[in-house]
Amino acid sequence: MVQRRLVHGGRALRAGYVEGVGVRADRRGRGHGAALMAALERVVRDAYDLGALSASEAAASFYAARGWQLWRGPTSALTPAGLTRTPEEDGSIYVLPVDVPLDLNGELSCDWRNGDVW
Repeated sequence: MVQRRLVHGGRALRAGYVEGVGVRADRRGRGHGAALMAALERVVRDAYDLGALSASEAAASFYAARGWQLWRGPTSALTPAGLTRTPEEDGSIYVLPVDVPLDLNGELSCDWRNGDVW
């Protein structure tokens, strides 16, 4: 998990951004991913405004079952050239709300980084 800044509703939010989670195919269904996510979710709830991640289609139901919510609104990134839409990410971003009210149909922007911004 890495700390990221997400912007929603005109407010900068500290996010615990989960990435690179995977369980070897022959080890799936044994609770390894659930145990890892439970630990990460505790950190998110204790230290961040929200959790966020970009899920593959195959993993979406796993995260949804854990309470992660699909971001239905448009996504963008705060790039060196300014705010840039990231339509290829729409429908794949999940958030874990903590105490900050979120409009899941609103716009969500992430901070810039090289490589995959989401």
